[in-house]
Amino acid sequence: MKKIIFSLVIVLVSSSYLFSQGNPQWTDMDLPNPVLTGVPALSITPDARGGGMGDVGAATRPDENSQYWNPAKYAFMESEAGFSVSYTPWLRKLVNDINLGYVAGYWRFSERNTISASLRYFSLGDLQLTDANGLFLNTIKPYEMAIDAAWSLLLSEKFSGAVALRYIRSDLNQGVNATSGNDMHAGNAFAADIAFFYNTPITFGSEDGRLRAGLNISNIGSKISYQEGVNYFIPTNLRLGASLDYPMDEYNKISISADVNKLLVPSVPRPYTIKNEDGTTTIVNPSENGSLDNYYNTSSIAGIFKSFSDEPAGFKGELREIMWSAGVEYAYNNQFFVRAGYFNENKLKGNRKFFTAGLGFKLNVFALDAGYVISVAQQNPLDQTLRISLSFDLNGIKNLSN
Repeated sequence: MKKIIFSLVIVLVSSSYLFSQGNPQWTDMDLPNPVLTGVPALSITPDARGGGMGDVGAATRPDENSQYWNPAKYAFMESEAGFSVSYTPWLRKLVNDINLGYVAGYWRFSERNTISASLRYFSLGDLQLTDANGLFLNTIKPYEMAIDAAWSLLLSEKFSGAVALRYIRSDLNQGVNATSGNDMHAGNAFAADIAFFYNTPITFGSEDGRLRAGLNISNIGSKISYQEGVNYFIPTNLRLGASLDYPMDEYNKISISADVNKLLVPSVPRPYTIKNEDGTTTIVNPSENGSLDNYYNTSSIAGIFKSFSDEPAGFKGELREIMWSAGVEYAYNNQFFVRAGYFNENKLKGNRKFFTAGLGFKLNVFALDAGYVISVAQQNPLDQTLRISLSFDLNGIKNLSN
């Protein structure tokens, strides 16, 4: 049973032997070195609109799901209140019972102030545990969840800011206690987001478009622990984006958007080799030289600064950690939408590369969106991922009932 739990942690949380810290003498700088964190579900795109545009959203048109991308966008919502429900069947090429559910909503209670909240629940399905002889012991239902609230403030006609507070819980062995031979416990963490959004009109001939820019530093907070004495970093992330709305005529409009992301998390030390003067090589084990202990003892705030300079390949390696994505959205009469996008991650940092496509339909009362992932790499478990979002404009519902 411990082996199953440990495997689950390796897949979903982190491992302790894949990365290292910089040294110009190293000979294995170009090995795969993904940045690993706890609670990876926090990094999964929850809504269909952003998912249909290549996982872009820092500076796109504000909508009900802005809580994940950039809560400062809520300050520019046209309606006073709304909410959205999203559902994503996850890793369907591997299993059929992993799902992500997401609910987000907002309320602009004054001209300059807006509050918002969201709930994310990532179910890892049912996992049957057996002993060393293969006899059934128990069934666990591991999950990860996060609940947050944000306050957005309109600082000027074109600029807004927001802060969000988040509670995170990750229970990878639900239903199993210490008497079953398991010393793991549920992990809890607290985090905050700091976000800014710029939104200005721009003229194209006789038509008015929009230029937007956004910044969101998310999940700045405590580390999370599943076992005594072992603390994992949560996925603190820097997201920077820009977006341009180009009106072709009164009814047709195209929006072009792009985001760049970098995890503000240090790298887990890994074994590496050093070339000696006599031509021989020596393998350095991070668990023996103290670098692994230093990693686990690094605070989350110190880890943010360390994440900019700890790649063994130096500046070139730091650039590899930057993920980028781009998306386009065509809108007809602000009612029918067609979307496409592309997401790129360096092959040494995870190698997620995929195209996305999406459709949307919007009325005064509700909007329905769908997004679809088309992987570039063969046999990628993210391939054919489908997202569905249903959003409601509470003002539209109120006007309909009057």
